Amino acid sequence: MLDQLKASPLGDGRGLEALQSFLDAKVAQYNRPEFIENDPIVIPHMFSKKQDIEIMGFWAATLAWGQRVTIIKKCRELITLMDGAPYDFIINHEEPDLKKLLSFKHRTFNDIDTLYFISFFRYHYENFDSLEDAFMPKPPNPLKGEQAAKFPNQGTPPAGGWGAEDHLNHFRSYFFSLPDYPHRTKKHVSSPSQKSTCKRLNMFLRWMVRKDDNGVDFGIWNRIKPADLICPLDLHVDRVSRKLLLITRKQTEWQTALELTERLKQFDPLDPVKYDFALFGLGIEERWGIEGVLPNFS
Repeated sequence: MLDQLKASPLGDGRGLEALQSFLDAKVAQYNRPEFIENDPIVIPHMFSKKQDIEIMGFWAATLAWGQRVTIIKKCRELITLMDGAPYDFIINHEEPDLKKLLSFKHRTFNDIDTLYFISFFRYHYENFDSLEDAFMPKPPNPLKGEQAAKFPNQGTPPAGGWGAEDHLNHFRSYFFSLPDYPHRTKKHVSSPSQKSTCKRLNMFLRWMVRKDDNGVDFGIWNRIKPADLICPLDLHVDRVSRKLLLITRKQTEWQTALELTERLKQFDPLDPVKYDFALFGLGIEERWGIEGVLPNFS
């Protein structure tokens, strides 16, 4: 099959069927609760309240660079600093309560970033019930007081609805809409307008939006659809996808993530990012491109 794929980025029909069967089997292998424990998604799985899941899911995704064991450890530390109840702490904290957060740091994410995240979450949850609203280019009306002026009706969605690029670009603008945002924090929240792959945000959206019965992704959001998600493109997924010729672009940027997702939609147009389980598992568990070899599909 590799020869077939080399002849055409998507191969012929028989080659595509073989690749889809292979990837479907890998999705079934890795989209299982047994793999939660060693993945950053274990952090939001510590909670049952929707807002806690959203807050710590977003934070775990934001801090997801480096070794997974360290990411999980730092997220648990952050939860402890918020007294084990992130949403309650964010909504009800007083100024002295923030002092203990000054010690928090993960790589380049420091106390300044932490305090701004707290400020944004409080601001948002005082106006909305869910973090999903932060990704909607047209916030629901009516907003409270000054918010109606800050986010006026932006018109109706395009004929095909809002796409991933709209959601992500709006979110970054909204996230940094508070007047006291620190410029340094902007490096931690990406957007397609910067040509970023938006790996962490796309991973977070997968967690919140995808719906199945496997118990890994949460599926607690309903306005953003699984079909609109973009596959998170990290180092492992990028490497495996290139070996399978699912990516042909030389650069790794937003357009590359779109290219990969369009390829995956040929296998499942309603839920293309389920293949993130397969591609990531092949890269990090089976070490494709490092120690593994391509199987023979034919």
